[in-house]
Amino acid sequence: QVQLVESGGGLVQAGGSLRLSCAASGRTFSNYVMGWFRQAPGKEREFVAAIGWSAYSAYYADSVKGRFTISRDNLKNTVYLQMNSLKPEDTANYYCAAKTAGFEYDSWGQGTQVTVSS
Repeated sequence: QVQLVESGGGLVQAGGSLRLSCAASGRTFSNYVMGWFRQAPGKEREFVAAIGWSAYSAYYADSVKGRFTISRDNLKNTVYLQMNSLKPEDTANYYCAAKTAGFEYDSWGQGTQVTVSS
């Protein structure tokens, strides 16, 4: 497993932007598929975005496509989530996760709260 620490959450007005970061340590970062998930109060955790070892293998939930961008810096062992045009329904605790391709996510961060006010 790999250790993950998220940062960058906060309070922002609708239409604003935030960039989340997730710093990884413990294993060879570039070997992992990295994902972002979110969980709002009273709701199930949902997939937001994922990225393979290169920027060409990025995937997004329909709800964030065109507004969010996932990226990674394998030299800094960090994955990012740039969130633009934020909406109140984006309010949630955002989690970073890691997995080996073909397997389930098995490393999770502690989460960072994003709150979007209307």
